[in-house]
Amino acid sequence: MSIVSKAAWFRRAALVGAALAMTVGCGSATTMSAGERQAIADSITRQVKAAYDLSKPNVEQRLLSLYPPSGRVVSAAAGQVLTSRDSLAMGIKAFWENVGVNMREPKWIWDQMIVDVLAPNAAVMTARYHIPHLTPRNQPHTLGGAWTAVFEKRDGRWYIIQEHLSDLPSIPDSAMAMPMAPGSKMPPGMKMP
Repeated sequence: MSIVSKAAWFRRAALVGAALAMTVGCGSATTMSAGERQAIADSITRQVKAAYDLSKPNVEQRLLSLYPPSGRVVSAAAGQVLTSRDSLAMGIKAFWENVGVNMREPKWIWDQMIVDVLAPNAAVMTARYHIPHLTPRNQPHTLGGAWTAVFEKRDGRWYIIQEHLSDLPSIPDSAMAMPMAPGSKMPPGMKMP
């Protein structure tokens, strides 16, 4: 097993361990009916999709609304770990002001979304997504990745209390379409994933 796959295995084991600890502390999902579990999964899915609808205004505020207004939030992305709502809010703002506003005609597409309900007040979502858009130069480009989020229900609403995002390498769509001969080099400024 490579170092990268070992690290990924340990991250996944830590998330599963946290989810199991929540299950023990929050009550068992086995006492819930399949309909109750499905209703929770549907509620979380609707909430996340509404927050990430890039065709509507106030994107930053809608994204931040997924996190509790107080208390600790743990967010791991791009090799960084944030542990407060304030730092998370600054990260969302920085992403939107530096990347989001430069995307022309963006559309957030959920390729896969899996919600496991652990208890009446705890769930884990793992999703894959991509965001096709045009660059400021009208070139097609796609961002994407995978995201695992632990949700807790507080005051009748689901909030993310811990998450891990894993970005796909950012490669212009035109580079993806270019056939590469063995031993050839990528165009200037491009990196292989």
